[in-house]
Amino acid sequence: MHPLITSHQNAKIKHILLLEKARERKRQNVFIIEGLKELSLAVESEYKINSVFFSPEIIPAATVQAIVKDENLLLPVRRTVFEKIAYRDSTGGIIAIAEQKKHVLENIRLHKNPLLLILEAVEKPGNLGAILRTADAAGVDAVIICDPQTDFYNPNVIRSSVGCVFTTQIASATSEETIDWLKKNDIQCLATHLGASKPYHEIDFRKPCAIVLGTESTGLSKVWVAMASATIIIPMQGKIDSLNVSTAAAIIVFEANRQRGFAKR
Repeated sequence: MHPLITSHQNAKIKHILLLEKARERKRQNVFIIEGLKELSLAVESEYKINSVFFSPEIIPAATVQAIVKDENLLLPVRRTVFEKIAYRDSTGGIIAIAEQKKHVLENIRLHKNPLLLILEAVEKPGNLGAILRTADAAGVDAVIICDPQTDFYNPNVIRSSVGCVFTTQIASATSEETIDWLKKNDIQCLATHLGASKPYHEIDFRKPCAIVLGTESTGLSKVWVAMASATIIIPMQGKIDSLNVSTAAAIIVFEANRQRGFAKR
């Protein structure tokens, strides 16, 4: 284990502060993980961890070593210095730097009867993180982001997903590439659309299917609506005509699970 870091001017501290910028994370192909649970899930999902900063005044070294076995990666930090590098208040005294993975359609492994979530141009990291948390809870095969507007490794995605960005298969592709991939794998497309005629609970989700959701502001593009096997809605009882995209995803994907008998995947 390295000696205690006591200065804000330490080179390693300056380096992790640089990684708060998305362009720097992208350039170095790394990202930041904050929190014990999040780090545990990343390690379990075989992410390569480059270094782990922790404050012994907040979290015991033995707790950190139980997750990250290689002591050469462990960097104890004085609490005042740790507070400088922490992105949020509830990090539990631990922050790690890890290497990004490549997320492409070809790497997705499908079950015999797959269930997928597809998001077109999702904009808010918090929404993406919440959807990844839902996907993990529902045992969804994968979440595919088409024409992404946000970074998988944005700290807000990791935080709002509670680390489920590591446990869920994810991929990024254009809408056209994703549509071709769905056809190749014989997966029907069920698109959420305000002009739809069928409420979600009247749709048969028992076959291989992908639930496609668009942005709250503009909905899905015409290319998805045109190729969908069915377009679906969540009936609204109040004044508004749409839900937060993460809420809509949860409602529909758990209806699919109900129809499938909540079978373990």
